Amino acid sequence: MTEPAVTAVIDLDLPGPRISRHVYGHFAEHLGRCIYGGFWVGEDSSVPNDGGIRLDVVEALRALRIPNLRWPGGCFADDYHWRDGIGPREGRPRMVNSHWGDVVEDNAFGTHEFMHLCELLGAAPYVSGNVGSGTVREMSEWVEYLTRDDDSPMAGLRRENGRDAAWSVPFWGIGNEAWGCGGNMTASHFASLARQFGTYVRDHGGNTVERIAAGANSDDYAWTETLMRSVATLGSGPAPGSPYQSVSLHHYTINGSWEDKGDATRFGLDDYYVTLRRAHRIREIVRGHAAVMDAYDPARVMGLVVDEWGTWWNVEPGTNPGFLFQQNSLRDALVAAVHFDVFHDHAERVRMANIAQTVNVLQAVVLIDPERGSLVRTPTYHVFAMNTGHHDASALAVRLRGGVPTREVEGSPVPLFSASASTRGDTALVSLSNLDAGAPLTVALDLRGRAVADVAATVLTAPTIQSHNTGDDPDAVAPAPLDSVRRTPQSVEVVLPPHSYTTLALALA
Repeated sequence: MTEPAVTAVIDLDLPGPRISRHVYGHFAEHLGRCIYGGFWVGEDSSVPNDGGIRLDVVEALRALRIPNLRWPGGCFADDYHWRDGIGPREGRPRMVNSHWGDVVEDNAFGTHEFMHLCELLGAAPYVSGNVGSGTVREMSEWVEYLTRDDDSPMAGLRRENGRDAAWSVPFWGIGNEAWGCGGNMTASHFASLARQFGTYVRDHGGNTVERIAAGANSDDYAWTETLMRSVATLGSGPAPGSPYQSVSLHHYTINGSWEDKGDATRFGLDDYYVTLRRAHRIREIVRGHAAVMDAYDPARVMGLVVDEWGTWWNVEPGTNPGFLFQQNSLRDALVAAVHFDVFHDHAERVRMANIAQTVNVLQAVVLIDPERGSLVRTPTYHVFAMNTGHHDASALAVRLRGGVPTREVEGSPVPLFSASASTRGDTALVSLSNLDAGAPLTVALDLRGRAVADVAATVLTAPTIQSHNTGDDPDAVAPAPLDSVRRTPQSVEVVLPPHSYTTLALALA
């Protein structure tokens, strides 16, 4: 092996804050083919299903140990009235999905279908309530319908619709993008509404809800400050019984402009590095919002929930522009890896994150091939799969000695290496990204505090940064064992291929 270009020091015996498994959450909106043609095929479909829910999608997501699923939006949530999606399907009213393709929605997939999906997945439901066009009473009654177990009016209505026992719903979103599609509100106006609506999102019986107020767009730190100031005293933290316990954040990575975001697979080297520069911004943005929250909540009682993140490209040619269907290349996987490193590094504040979206939309982990109808796992899917060892593990600080390689992009140096680590019991997992498109990178891990009994390395890479999986070639980008590892009891040296993501699973003595 060559002389290490990067040396990373990790104290295996100094665990930090817990990395919540919920930062590996997902998002399913009534948008394009995410629900209809993705999760939902209907009970009469020839595709194997359970109550209309596509079983190969469930199987693929269960392998990721999917911790939570956010629904029904997104922008759709603030047009959604939950009573339209209960009762016999043939009697459910239709609606116009004005945000996404201007198509007619028949409400075949509603509350009961979503909760059944979560049960099949083993995932916690994260319901996003309607503040933009809904009422306090509507939201309050939805919570009661879902979670109350006695003879209350809404519990009785649920039983009429075939469900006796209440469900557990641990997460509730108070609105979505209130600064935009959720009502075009000012921060102060929404903060008042969040207090009001949150008051009526009640804990029924044994169900305790974490209420998540719709938060900022990217680097709008003033929005976060307004929400924090509404429920917390500067330096003293939120009052007991605060009407919301977390605030959200939305941030997408694009290559061009919002009018022309760039192509998902037909891009050049310059496009690749510009994308990485913009992906790295998530660190600055999370750090900025965390600093605002720290001023009002130094004990870090409240959570930051990044419940929409991912890449956003131009739609695939010939598809409905409102359906946001895009392919997913190795570049997307590396963007995801950078985000997870940031979430791990801010585990004391980032309590949940939800990639947008799960199936067939934006940076999906699963695509349904439109011609074959077969399921395709994207490169991003494999990053989630390789990272399951981080779920609920304790973060380990990764201290880089001597800096990392960089590349000048748009006038700024962009790091070409990213890393994070965690430990649980007698294991540790180290994630390493070599973001250089053309050169390998030798990394030395200086492991301290505990001896390493064994190491298993897995790499995700492909011949080109544009490589992606299709129905014709579903494994063009897939994990494989990595042999370029040399170890001693206290160190590991590994050669990372160009444009690659690697995990090292350590067995600790």
